[in-house]
Amino acid sequence: MLQLQFLGAAQEVTGSCYLVSVGKHKLLVECGLIQGSYEDEARNRVPFPFDASDIDAVVLTHSHLDHSGRLPLLAKAGYSGPIYTQNASADLCQILLKDSGYLNEREVEWENRKRQRKRLPLLEPLYTLEEAKAVMDQFVPLDYGVETEILPGVQIRLNDAGHILGSSIVEMWLSDNGVTRKLVFSGDLGHHGAPILNDPAIIEEADLVLMESTYGDRDHRSWDETWAELEEVLLSARHDKGIVMIPAFAVGRTQELLYAFNLNYEKWDLDRWTIFLDSPMAIEATETYARHSDVYDPEATKFRQQNGNPFMLPNLHMSRTAEESMAINRIRSGAIVIAGSGMCSGGRIKHHFKHNIWRQNTHVLIVGYQARGTLGRKLVDGAEQISLWGETVSVAAKIHTIGGFSAHADRDGLLNWYKQFKDRPAIALVHGEPEAIEPLAERIKALGAHKVFTPNPGDTIDLVHKKLH
Repeated sequence: MLQLQFLGAAQEVTGSCYLVSVGKHKLLVECGLIQGSYEDEARNRVPFPFDASDIDAVVLTHSHLDHSGRLPLLAKAGYSGPIYTQNASADLCQILLKDSGYLNEREVEWENRKRQRKRLPLLEPLYTLEEAKAVMDQFVPLDYGVETEILPGVQIRLNDAGHILGSSIVEMWLSDNGVTRKLVFSGDLGHHGAPILNDPAIIEEADLVLMESTYGDRDHRSWDETWAELEEVLLSARHDKGIVMIPAFAVGRTQELLYAFNLNYEKWDLDRWTIFLDSPMAIEATETYARHSDVYDPEATKFRQQNGNPFMLPNLHMSRTAEESMAINRIRSGAIVIAGSGMCSGGRIKHHFKHNIWRQNTHVLIVGYQARGTLGRKLVDGAEQISLWGETVSVAAKIHTIGGFSAHADRDGLLNWYKQFKDRPAIALVHGEPEAIEPLAERIKALGAHKVFTPNPGDTIDLVHKKLH
């Protein structure tokens, strides 16, 4: 039996999870958190639709929580096998999963105080910090480009996806009863020409491609336009004598911003600002990025050789403690604050919003994808008021969405990556909302793809006959 089942990120962006069956063996590719609205996130507590102890291996494309965030839950449910991922990805998972466990505990502690007063049943964390730490013992780090047998009849090879540090495109060869099929999991494909990392690796052969489609319905602005827009916002904010708040993902986006600031330090007059990186997790991730210079692109490699750490600035302040973070809110002008979370759904950025988003001279830079139901998405959609810890706060700040600053390939990037495959293999579009998947599917059909699948949750592909059921 050779079979693939779509258990997550089918007709939606988060919660990636795919079950591969090869004869008697089963493996998961990804085990991600569902993110978004309260109702969406409640689905993380639904038991897995399989017996975790029956899983023989896990392959992880990268460390972002929508791909890795349910691994501690999987271990809690009985999985004790290996988790294969790229070296740098394993290091970043140490940071992200521990932070996720810590936040789970904090959120439940806060919620349970309210429930105690109402005499309601208490909640348990999705998983704890200790459970997140424990699952890291199951990680098996791999290098790019090395073919590895992970199970009888299953070989994988990781290739640079250019999305974040250590992100991988997974080539997977499956064999059973004399039948062999090659699957290619794109993971999250990087934006061509993005800072620091290489462009996504080209793969030419596959029987079935699983490709993300986050931005399958649109193209990003060019990088030149993106830098110009960022410069313009900084100039406008300086004229307004306000502050700039940038909700940024701790892994990937934060490092791209710091590197861009370094490259354009004089051109953008950044010496006139005080820059704060207000996120312990982002600080730790930035240190990890600095260590793994072996996967930088040629430009970043050259910058590092000539200038040292590409993420350090003379006026950059690392805010590790809560006291240091709170002190930032006494500043009314001349500060650029980079803080998590990237979708504004938690973290220190919400505290900065409470103190500043109602001010007309405040500027908010949205520099990443905002999932449905998140506070960031509401700001992008033009919300005039937001709720912060039960308090309604007016939005007077100028909201700037810089779409070109994306870690995901756009429509043209996705199509160009797929076009490198010989003979236009069958393809399944995942990790996208329906309005992105449907137009992308039509374009791929026009390229001559043999089959284009747009699977729903629970759908299965018979890999021997390439039929969906």
